[in-house]
Amino acid sequence: MKHDILTSDFSKIAKQKVNHPLLNLHTDIHLNLRVSTLIEEALKNGEGTLTDTGAFMCDTGKFTGRSPKDKFTVYDDKTAETVAWGEINQTFEADKFEALYQKMLTFVANKKLYARYIYACAAPEHRTNILVVNTLAWHNLFCNHLFLRPTENEIENFEPEWLILNVPEFEANPAIDGTRQGNFTIIDFTRKIILIGGTAYAGEMKKGIFTVLNYILPEEKKVLSMHCSANIGKDGDTALFFGLSGTGKTTLSADPYRKLIGDDEHGWDDKQVFNFEGGCYAKVINLSQEQEPEIFGAIRYGAILENTRFIEGTTSVDYTNQSVTENTRTAYPINYIPNIAVPSVGNAPKNIFFLTADAFGVLPPISKLSTEQAMYYFVAGYTSKLAGTEMGVKEPQATFSACFGAAFLPLHPLKYADLLGEKIKAGDVKVWLINTGWSGGGYGVGSRMKLSYTRAMIHAALKGDFERINFIKHDVFGLEMPESCPNVPQELLNPKNTWADKEAYDTKAKNLAVSFEENYLRISGK
Repeated sequence: MKHDILTSDFSKIAKQKVNHPLLNLHTDIHLNLRVSTLIEEALKNGEGTLTDTGAFMCDTGKFTGRSPKDKFTVYDDKTAETVAWGEINQTFEADKFEALYQKMLTFVANKKLYARYIYACAAPEHRTNILVVNTLAWHNLFCNHLFLRPTENEIENFEPEWLILNVPEFEANPAIDGTRQGNFTIIDFTRKIILIGGTAYAGEMKKGIFTVLNYILPEEKKVLSMHCSANIGKDGDTALFFGLSGTGKTTLSADPYRKLIGDDEHGWDDKQVFNFEGGCYAKVINLSQEQEPEIFGAIRYGAILENTRFIEGTTSVDYTNQSVTENTRTAYPINYIPNIAVPSVGNAPKNIFFLTADAFGVLPPISKLSTEQAMYYFVAGYTSKLAGTEMGVKEPQATFSACFGAAFLPLHPLKYADLLGEKIKAGDVKVWLINTGWSGGGYGVGSRMKLSYTRAMIHAALKGDFERINFIKHDVFGLEMPESCPNVPQELLNPKNTWADKEAYDTKAKNLAVSFEENYLRISGK
């Protein structure tokens, strides 16, 4: 559908008391285009090309990932005392926001725009309606995939609450506009607007709304917002999987015996877990059909590939090619993969798994957490960087990201942890710490935990097998370790047993425990 002036559609935004100058723009706006039309537009605009599977392949330009240092939040009466200001949540003046907004509107006044009605939160009572306006057709396609899609009937009476205005071609002037550099993502919680400029990395839109929900749901509705994947068994038992990149969150939540609720962002209210999104945004570096058949099969017509390259002389994707970035990605609707829950909602969880790839090789492969320990390890959000993965990293390094998503938390991490603790106690939820990292020594000495063993431990936890098994306490961390697990060698379950040098193990374990405590003291301010 093409409109010269979208007065009838954009007027619905005015009902939400959002000052929306787009009403007055005489511009070329395309609203809610079909997937096929958006792909045609993107090809016509020279935004990318098609692969041999029909997926749309494009580049994100200068930025191949998010730019956390260029993300800001408007400081006003609403946010002054509620947002945890600091390195992650940087302040932005309200009048500067307004001035920048007006400059962006002027910039797009004579440009072709792609607008779309989308929403977040699969639970109807928490639904957040969004209007996204893009200058790139493939960005609009991305939003169609990653957010939830209203039906044709719902579109008739759709009233957006939030606006995303994304203009990659527009760069700010830091000296005048108050940004750090030309690119920016700025959230105004009072006016309910997200401005994005100077970057074509599509993930800024996804994570912008995730940040919004991480403020609205816990602060206003006492709903726990979570950076995790979720699946559900045939008996209605929901499981949550938290973990930073490289810990196996996507792989371990994809289970042929369980339906996927979602792979990245969820909410947990008094009765249910619900997906925030309508799609998946997966890394594809070194992707293979054998290792990740669901993701591999989803990269077909309609799917998006970012920053990948072809095998020379073909239109087949070389997933090993990281000449642009290691952060190559695909975006597709969740229904592109099999075995999903419809709708993307499940019961309150019975089991929670915190995944960590401990490159020091000291954490148990599985341990049971008390409520207090669960809150502690949730606040920690631990994994480790491997030697050689970054410039100057010569040995494994402990990495902490509060609540497994520090970059997207407007509130203090302890607020999310307290809410988690309340829900664990209320629902008698079992929480498990899973080490998908090393055993028998650290990286370079020991060996990586076999995926088959990790799956066996998770299945045992889900089936309740550990109810009949004795647990022993770890000497350093105080974690409860099972003495046995079906289909897992018994000697693996206590990590100290796998080390030849027991004294060296104790030293490494104590050093890591100190890192945990220092991180907690830093966050808690105690």
